Amino acid sequence: MLQPRQIKPLLFLTLCFFFWNTFATLAADLRYTLAMPAPHTHYFEVEVELSGARKNYIDYKMPVWAPGSYLVREFAKNVEGFAATDKSGKALRSEKINKNTWRVYSNKADAVRVKYKVYAFEMSVRTSFLDASHGYVNGTSVFMYPEGYQKESGSLVVQPFKEWKKVSTGLKNTGGYTYTFANYDILADSPLEIGNQEVLTFEAGGVPHEVAMYGEANYQPEQLLADMKKVTEECISLMGELPVDRYVFIVHNLHKGGGGLEHLNSTTLQTSRWNYSSEQGYTGFMGLVAHEYFHLWNVKRLRPAPLGPFDYDKENYTRLLWVSEGITSYYDDLITQRAGLMSPSRYLDVVAGSISAVENTPGNQVQTVSESSFDAWIKYYRRNENSNNAEVSYYTKGGVLGQLLNMEIMKATKGEKSLDDVMRYMYDRYYKKLNRGFTEQEFKEALERFAGKKLDGFFNDYVNGTKSPDYNSYFEAAGLRLVDQNEGVLNINWGATTASENGKMMIKVVSRGSSAWEGGLNVNDELIAIDGYRVEGDIKPFISGRSIGDKLSVTVSRDGRLLSLEVPIMQDNNVRYRFEKVPNPTAVQQKIYDKWLHQAGT
Repeated sequence: MLQPRQIKPLLFLTLCFFFWNTFATLAADLRYTLAMPAPHTHYFEVEVELSGARKNYIDYKMPVWAPGSYLVREFAKNVEGFAATDKSGKALRSEKINKNTWRVYSNKADAVRVKYKVYAFEMSVRTSFLDASHGYVNGTSVFMYPEGYQKESGSLVVQPFKEWKKVSTGLKNTGGYTYTFANYDILADSPLEIGNQEVLTFEAGGVPHEVAMYGEANYQPEQLLADMKKVTEECISLMGELPVDRYVFIVHNLHKGGGGLEHLNSTTLQTSRWNYSSEQGYTGFMGLVAHEYFHLWNVKRLRPAPLGPFDYDKENYTRLLWVSEGITSYYDDLITQRAGLMSPSRYLDVVAGSISAVENTPGNQVQTVSESSFDAWIKYYRRNENSNNAEVSYYTKGGVLGQLLNMEIMKATKGEKSLDDVMRYMYDRYYKKLNRGFTEQEFKEALERFAGKKLDGFFNDYVNGTKSPDYNSYFEAAGLRLVDQNEGVLNINWGATTASENGKMMIKVVSRGSSAWEGGLNVNDELIAIDGYRVEGDIKPFISGRSIGDKLSVTVSRDGRLLSLEVPIMQDNNVRYRFEKVPNPTAVQQKIYDKWLHQAGT
């Protein structure tokens, strides 16, 4: 018989065993396997093993979009051969219950293994690709997740094609081709490059950086790494710290390519393989490096509230993409310039060009930049022949507004503060201290904090309105003024873009407010004649020497019917800006200019 004093310790041990056994039973183990035995067929083979769930059924979901690219892409369309078994290999019944969800009736099995194939043959930074030369995985387009287990840690085993020896990814390697992840968000946000890519390395901010170069290209490795180091260190200097202990660039060098997609500790970049030999192409690539690297802070950590935790089933709306992408666009060229890879004069030409592009976009007078952000899901990635008339880019206009906000703060503080200070403050407050996303109002308040005044007018007119700014009232702070090189020049705004199809001159785009627009020309009209003379190519001879207000008789074929339209000659009001320095800038203007462009050791 047990003595009373022995009961409590034994009871404690019994309870400990009970709770340990209970939680051990409830704890789940998640293991993914990725194989590609026949890459020329473009199929990845995926296995997901979930142990310890012991549920009547488990739903497996394929995301519908890739964070950072705001379009529902329906990745489930590429899934084939979904099947499930228990630990012993016995088949489990499964059925597809909606467009991206497969339900497995697991009958409280201790382990469930799901297998499926993914057809991957879309070469972009947002999707996955597999052929005989390499494999690229963007997580949300390949890896399903068992619903309810998104927060579970797990492992990924990659089985490269037998002739491939390298895997480049931001995931933590635990030996061989095995990797671990803390949760599904990390797995989904860690692309993989698999093949025999060239792997280059450099160090920035005391952290190793890997550059995985797929495809032949005319880059010079030593120069490329030195310049990427300059760009990354400029970003680190701007933001004050580097929040990762390792970073991976995956670079796809293609016949035609461009663009990038940010991830938590990596990025994928695409570029044309011969871009590196020209100054414009090389600085453009470095600007892309700067853009995606700056996303380490702006978006991946400092983020609008709706952008995380992600809902992979549907759109995640925000009106702040002009901040997340547009202000990042403001910084990408600026960082390239500050890194010494672009001259100040060239940089100012780029800024003037961006302002011109915004002001020459008819949609800038129709859609606000906050609306552009919100409607990215249905408009930005689904452009058509009328998009330029109805939309404005949150990238380009957001970048221009970043310029103006920077000037507003620098002018108000006589060069003591800038947009750089706002970004550091936002990062420190909302990511590091509060660990949450920020709202529109909170971003506005942060700007006002450093500008020392309310910015209601700025937001009403330029963010939530379509008013054109008085640019010189901002840039005079840096001793600069914009000059329109088209001022006083009478140009004709014809406004119809044509292309030859099977010997026919077809209208492809009609610009709002142009001669073609006012005269009733339509997209898909065949342009046949002007004033009774056949048009066989260049229309300049037909309109040169004409005066504003003249009329042209234009013959088109529309759906097989001949029409004669009276088209008025309209004046081209497009701008072509360039910067000029004001004569004899004040000390404050010079200080602001130097601080902005990091001149004279500032």
